[in-house]
Amino acid sequence: MIFIVVKFNVKPDWADRWVELTRNFTEATRREPGNLWFDWSRSMDNPNEFVLVEAFREDAAEAHVESDHFRQAMQDMPQALAETPQIISEKINVEGWARMGELTVG
Repeated sequence: MIFIVVKFNVKPDWADRWVELTRNFTEATRREPGNLWFDWSRSMDNPNEFVLVEAFREDAAEAHVESDHFRQAMQDMPQALAETPQIISEKINVEGWARMGELTVG
């Protein structure tokens, strides 16, 4: 799978509107064949930082960046960003989430 984490530093006046700005992009990406997950979080330390954790089957990643909704998001997002996002994108040899060995419940 292709595993991606992206940090978005949003301008303070956009922080409360970021979810709405990215809603169509998020919903369309989640419907893509080969998308495994596409999950947003907001930093506990910096209310202007949003973190996107996403994963795609290897055969689906290229179609994602060539999609109309991806292109539209790349046009819509810059107005709200304080800086260029930071990214980690790696091909990893797993099929999905595993249970955490150091902490078990029940």
